[in-house]
Amino acid sequence: MPRSSDHSRDPCPWVILNDIGGAFVMGAVGGGIWHSVKGIKNSPKGERLTGALTSVKARAPVLGGNFAVWGGLFSTFDCAFKGIRQKEDPWNSILSGTLTGGVLAARGGFKAAATSAVVGGVLLAMIEGLGIAMTRMFAEQNRPIMPQVPDIPAPSK
Repeated sequence: MPRSSDHSRDPCPWVILNDIGGAFVMGAVGGGIWHSVKGIKNSPKGERLTGALTSVKARAPVLGGNFAVWGGLFSTFDCAFKGIRQKEDPWNSILSGTLTGGVLAARGGFKAAATSAVVGGVLLAMIEGLGIAMTRMFAEQNRPIMPQVPDIPAPSK
């Protein structure tokens, strides 16, 4: 069984748990910001702070949970593809995004699941493509330049 040469990464069960936690925090913080603004906007004058806090307490954890479900599914599929394919490449992420989108929309029927799967795959393909392009762009900028040796004319006799 071939092993990856990158031993700095945690094993997949820990990666999945880490991704679930990170996604929850990202969703909860983003939801806190979003719902605080929404609570301020929808509250009458004099009640804006209370309205913002109430909105954040009610909705930010829900958004965090939704993000955690997405992150957990994506990470689980990604780890499964790494185990099945025995390599880490952008295709694992693209396939994971496709399956995650499809699974999360499965309750809406086949058409909704297929549409969400395509959208998930396309989004992850764009993200991976952008990552590859950025890596290549920065690699070109940081490539060492060979020093130019000036041409020294041969001494004439």
